[in-house]
Amino acid sequence: MHAATIENSDLPVSGRLSEVNSSGVSWGAVIGGAFVAAALSLIMLALGAGFGLSAVSPWSNVGASAATIGAAAIVWLILTEAIASAMGGYLAGRLRIKWRSIHTDEVHFRDTANGFLVWAVAVVMTVAFLAAGAVSMVGGEPGAAATQGNTAEGYFVDRLFRSDHPITSDNDPFIRAEAARIFDYSVLQDEGSPADSAYLAQLVAAKTGLTPADAQKRVADTIADARQAEDAARKATSRLLLWIFVALLVGAFCASYAATIGGRQRDHVLAIS
Repeated sequence: MHAATIENSDLPVSGRLSEVNSSGVSWGAVIGGAFVAAALSLIMLALGAGFGLSAVSPWSNVGASAATIGAAAIVWLILTEAIASAMGGYLAGRLRIKWRSIHTDEVHFRDTANGFLVWAVAVVMTVAFLAAGAVSMVGGEPGAAATQGNTAEGYFVDRLFRSDHPITSDNDPFIRAEAARIFDYSVLQDEGSPADSAYLAQLVAAKTGLTPADAQKRVADTIADARQAEDAARKATSRLLLWIFVALLVGAFCASYAATIGGRQRDHVLAIS
């Protein structure tokens, strides 16, 4: 056996065997590092929101463009995950127990595993307990996506019945609710039902006073615009999820690698007798 196989061979055989068979996870250090990683993520998220990295001006000539803000926000997201995870992993490696009679390869593996666990626990903690606070920091509200979707649907339905000569009736809310359900179903289908489109055109013509041909054209144009808006939102969500995946992957690597650095420094600490 090489000299590097065992870091300290002056321990009794029973002590070395018990240490080899002991758990390779220092849960105290892992949980502490995960709390630090989650806290740093929130702090840096708040800092990024303070610098405006989570807001886009809707005006074309005011502030930074959407593309610039998007790139800066993505870079900040990756940087936040890397720094927070690296700090949590380093603390876990530095604060773990010292495995004095374990092969150096096994020590390296255990440090890497502990760092990876720090990252995993921090992600679960952030998603389970801190997600609402994180959304509030960047200026959003929990459930805002569903609310926005309902608002968009209501906008397109209102556009269907827009008229220069509005006609009111007692059953108007029921007509709009029925039209909203038909419209929503038509948007979700690649090719809407001709019967549904014709019925919507009849409702629009009766409500707005348009000719049947103009009402049919309005229905077709509105459904097409709604589908385009749905596709744009779906593509934006896909890009965001892709960058979140990249950021989390970087965080996992940084936490695992930083834990090995902290573990090496922990092993070099000499006890003062």
